Amino acid sequence: MGTTILSFEDRVVIETLHHEKHSLQYIADYLGLSKTTIFNEVHRLAGEYHAVKAQTDHEVKLSHRGRKTILTTNLKRLIEEQAGVPLYFAHAYSPHERGSNENRNRVLRRFIPKGQPIDEITDDELIQINWYLNSRPLKCLNWRTPIEIFLRNLRY
Repeated sequence: MGTTILSFEDRVVIETLHHEKHSLQYIADYLGLSKTTIFNEVHRLAGEYHAVKAQTDHEVKLSHRGRKTILTTNLKRLIEEQAGVPLYFAHAYSPHERGSNENRNRVLRRFIPKGQPIDEITDDELIQINWYLNSRPLKCLNWRTPIEIFLRNLRY
């Protein structure tokens, strides 16, 4: 599901039609957008909707995108210098760059559904989940298990 980026002109139309007491469905049909998009736009700011205020808020949020990458770059360089090993950070909102992690999370959801508090799970259940996850052969480990790799490296 994509995010609709509204232009300033769209926001002016929304403000005008909203002040004229037109329905959200009417505004959505007029602009060729979904009613949900219009609802989210009208209700994302506190108080009465103003196009200039909404556009300013959008531009501020847009300018904050990617700020974490500066820290990540500096942190990456520091860790590589200190540890002497190459390091890779996946980009935010790019699950395809961390396939093993996403796969592991999917398998974990078989045992712990979203929204279930982890403190409801007993220690024995956690041990069983841990054992299941660590005893599965993984392609990224040449079809060896994580526990097998751990034990092999523990010896050396």
